[in-house]
Amino acid sequence: MTLTETQLLSMLELQDDMNSKVNPDWVSANNNWHRAIQVEGVEAIEHHGWKWWKKQDCDLEQLRMELVDIWHFILSAALQHKHGNVALAKMDMMAELNLHQKSVQFDNQYYVLAQINLLEKLDLLVGLAASKRTNLALFESLLLDCRMDWMELFKQYVGKNVLNIFRQDHGYKAGSYIKIWDGREDNEHLVEVLELVDLGSGNARDELYQSLKARYLLVQEAQ
Repeated sequence: MTLTETQLLSMLELQDDMNSKVNPDWVSANNNWHRAIQVEGVEAIEHHGWKWWKKQDCDLEQLRMELVDIWHFILSAALQHKHGNVALAKMDMMAELNLHQKSVQFDNQYYVLAQINLLEKLDLLVGLAASKRTNLALFESLLLDCRMDWMELFKQYVGKNVLNIFRQDHGYKAGSYIKIWDGREDNEHLVEVLELVDLGSGNARDELYQSLKARYLLVQEAQ
């Protein structure tokens, strides 16, 4: 399943909203989004397991969560490159995706995506980020290796983004936000709410936000 222009536009708008929530002048702040991708990429490597001297199991669920986090920073880097212009960032990213690249050039070498494994792709992601670069064909290949498609990424991204905005609106930065709702973390409530909301509808983000808010208020009233 390919990423649609509507889905990409929606995610870019959400990312701009989130970045603006943290810092209204975020574009001028010129944050190092590629460093953030590096760090998340290394965390993904840890979840995959890389130590040849001990037994390790790949934690696929955690790997998927890292990819969703990395996508936040890829979107932010694309927006930063176009000085916060959502429409131009969308055009650039769609044009790159439509190239359907089969290989990635890095450090005077070509890496054929079909010929390298998941761990090697994560190494490549980190290396590219260190040189202030991203590659959407590489990211798409990572999704497939982690048994995800663009629709699943879209669903997980929208959910995580709305939850992040909800946290900011309810005192996360000040430390007054309550993360445990009725004995469970807010992430667990998010999973349930995502199943009830049609992400294809025009007001999906608002529905998701209001559903989270209703649950949160019930918890507060009970305390």
